Parts: sequence; structure tokens; C-alpha cells
Amino acid sequence: MAAFNLTPSDPSTFILTGIPGLEAAHIWISIPFSMFYIIGLLGNFMVLYVVGKEQTLHKPMYLLLCMLAFTDITMSTSVVPKALCIFWFNLKGITVGGCLTQLFFLNAGSMTHSAVLVTMAFDRYVAICNPLRYTTILTNTRIAKLGLMGLMRAVLLVLPIPLLLNRLSFCANHIIPHTYCEHMAVSKMSCGDTTLNRTYGLVTTFVVMGLDLMLISLSYGLIIRAILKISHKEAHQKAINTCTAHICVMLTTYTPFLFTTLTHRFGQGIAPHVHIILANLYVLISPMLNPIIYGVKTKELRDKVGKCPCRL
Repeated sequence: MAAFNLTPSDPSTFILTGIPGLEAAHIWISIPFSMFYIIGLLGNFMVLYVVGKEQTLHKPMYLLLCMLAFTDITMSTSVVPKALCIFWFNLKGITVGGCLTQLFFLNAGSMTHSAVLVTMAFDRYVAICNPLRYTTILTNTRIAKLGLMGLMRAVLLVLPIPLLLNRLSFCANHIIPHTYCEHMAVSKMSCGDTTLNRTYGLVTTFVVMGLDLMLISLSYGLIIRAILKISHKEAHQKAINTCTAHICVMLTTYTPFLFTTLTHRFGQGIAPHVHIILANLYVLISPMLNPIIYGVKTKELRDKVGKCPCRL
């Protein structure tokens, strides 16, 4: 029973409350949480398995899908298992180190995910605007380097966040009204000046995401211009179809992220449980839908996935 009776006075432990105001419904809330999480894991691991096994899928586009699947797994796994422990077993305690680690992996995964979407937009731009040079411009090696650069950017920009939090002194009340260690929620528990933490977190989020969205918009602006110049109806439709899956994935990623970020910082009139549910949906919906979207929209991947159970 010791694990269930952690007190907020313990200086080495934070208390995650789950979803304030909806404690009585935690068990019911855990049902869609666990279903979304399991579906997301199965879908993303299936993508990794099929692409890794099939030599014909060792192409830039599918390498990017593997990167996307890996970041989806990282983001959801950094949050959902702990949330389910709160819902099912009332295990609300988390060490300061565990809290900062969770925060790091969630934010690094999110930022890497955004970098992969930018690379995907560039991939679509080359495929449509310069198809004859596609295989020479986008090689597997170059895609791997771009993915590594995105990961390094995320690590270098996110690492200061837990380090800045670690230097703060926290008040006696170590209760975090959330299902996971969100940057602003942890900052609010500090007795000291958190101006640097808040400014760095806000600037990093909007500068990085703003830059990524700008690059994606530029790519799609050039893509749309190229598509409008295509006179053949069938070729026109094919060009549009090659971008559909990527556009859907961007909508499932950036829409909940921006809405969650803006409401958490500026939506003072919104109930706390709405903030928290939206924040959790961000790490649940996108990882669940991404492999489904690409599985439906990408014929080659869909065919390989369909043949996979027959070989097992």
C-alpha cells in the first residue's frame, strides 16, 4: 500500500493526479486510451516490420514512414503507460528524474516527428516537381542523414528544458494536475522565477514548429504550382493522390498540437480537464491514425501488409 499513499511532501517525488474532476471516470476513460494506444503500437510496429522485411520497400518514402512510426511509438509510450497506471492502479507517484525523462522523450519525439514531416514534404516536392532526378536527389543515405539531423536538432533544443527545470526549487506541493509531466505544469510548481523556462519553452515550440510549417507550406506551394501546370487529367489526379496521405498526417499532427499548445497557454477560460484530455489525444490520435492512413493510401505498402499474415 505504500505506493498508493505517496505524500506531496516527499521532495524526490511528484504526484500526477490524472484528470482533475473526472477521477470517478478514470476507469472508463482508460478504455479508449488503452485501445488507441494498442492500435497505434500494432500499426506502427507492423510498418517497421514490413518495411524492414521487404527489400522492395527499402526506398526513401518507406524509410521516412519508419522514422514516423518510431517517433509515434516514442511519443505515445512516454505518456500512455504511466497514465494507465494512474487510471487502473492509482499509482500517481513519479520521481523527479522520471518526470524530467518523460518530458524529454515526449518533446524530443514531437520535435523529431515534425522534422520527419518536413522531410516528407520535400520528398513529395521532388517526386512531383523533379521526378526524373528523384532517385539521384533522394537516396536512402541522404534520407537517413536528414533523419539524423532532425533527431539531433530535437535533442539539442529539448535537452535544456529538463536541465532548466532541474535547477529550480519546487514548493512543498508537488502535485501536478495532469496525466504526465508537461513542461508548463511542472514549471508552475516552482517557488522561484520561471521566466526563463517559460520563455525558452514557448520560443522553442513556436520557432521550430513555425519554421517547419513554413518549409512545408513552401514545398506545397511549389507542388500546387506544378500540379496546376499538368494538363493531362489522369497525371493531374495521380500527382494529387501522392500528397493526400501526407496532408492527412499533417492535419492529424499539427491541428491537435497547436490547439493544445495555444489553449494551455492562453485559454484561461477552458476547464482544466479539457486541456488535459486534448493533450492526451495529441499523443494518442496521431500515432494511431498515421499507419492506418498510409496503409490505406499507399498501395505497395497495403499489398505487402496484406501478404504478411500469410507468411507468418
